Amino acid sequence: MAEEATRSRLGRGLAALIGDVGEESAAIDRVRSTRRVPIEFIRANPRNPRRIFKDEELQELADSIRERGIIQPIVVRAVAGAVDAFEIVAGERRWRAAQQAGQHEVPIHLVEVGDREALELAIIENVQRADLNPLEEALGYNELIEQFGYSQVDMAKVIGKSRSHVANTLRLLKLSDRVQNYLRDGQLTAGHARALLAHDDPERIAADIVERGLNVRQVEALAQEQAERSGRAPRQRERVEKDTDTKALEKALSDALGMIVTVDHRGSGGELKIRYKSLEQLDDICRRLQR
Repeated sequence: MAEEATRSRLGRGLAALIGDVGEESAAIDRVRSTRRVPIEFIRANPRNPRRIFKDEELQELADSIRERGIIQPIVVRAVAGAVDAFEIVAGERRWRAAQQAGQHEVPIHLVEVGDREALELAIIENVQRADLNPLEEALGYNELIEQFGYSQVDMAKVIGKSRSHVANTLRLLKLSDRVQNYLRDGQLTAGHARALLAHDDPERIAADIVERGLNVRQVEALAQEQAERSGRAPRQRERVEKDTDTKALEKALSDALGMIVTVDHRGSGGELKIRYKSLEQLDDICRRLQR
């Protein structure tokens, strides 16, 4: 129960860790202090899934910090065995920009978390803010799996994403280094990368995407043409087993409507399909939706 409660709290992000409004007791338990410290006391987290910090974005943030200061404190944890040394849990971009802005002190929230929680929170905050590129996100998920024994289902609950999103993101790590570099640099989207997995020569197609500006549908069409020329069916996308909550929702909706309902959830969106067997059932659906 304690483990499940911790993961539920982590799924809500750092606000849950340091205490929301009306959760002062939780904040007291978890936050040791909120104060300002010399910027040289702080060090980067080597496990931060975010690896790329664009110069232009840092410059914009540095300009804002010079004018208004750092509004949101940097979340840190104490470095074991060291005095006046703190490792960043969330907020490395603000810390880098503060250095660029010539700040001598920065505001911090000092929290007590272990290695696993620190990595979970770093991933959660970056994913929620869309700060990670798809490859960084995949590498962060993979580290939780390899170092802390997470299953994809566990990770989906902690991160607040669907299992299919986690599975599809992890598939990006199967691509070659060259294709991963395109993805890391923002020259390919996650949709492009997933479509490349159906090609026999993903590096060549990736180079075409970058050179010709192909969209995802065009890449999928190329895979279809390639399969037809070779006289075989195109490779099917991996089928991801639906989680228990999705299956329960499908059953509840099917029972309520008296028709077969399927839910295909991907990331923050998806599809809801209702299968009708007669025009009368279609009319019934239309009447219900128009009420």
